[in-house]
Amino acid sequence: MSRSLMVIVLAAFFMGMTTWATLAQTPTRTKIDVSKLGPQVGERVPDFSLQDQNGKTWTLPSIMGPKGAMLVFVRSADW
Repeated sequence: MSRSLMVIVLAAFFMGMTTWATLAQTPTRTKIDVSKLGPQVGERVPDFSLQDQNGKTWTLPSIMGPKGAMLVFVRSADW
């Protein structure tokens, strides 16, 4: 085996071992029970009064349509 090929094989081996060691030390993530996070699909929410980015106040009755309403909360990247 040529010297350059041996160096490549050894480098790949050590890179693989380093990656494996890093993965072996990574803690497992705790599963989150999303059924306990806020209102669920189809569940009624309490009345609210909130202002939008333009200062207009919105209430639950003001956004309700004939088929109900869908609330979507999005967290901004600059909060």
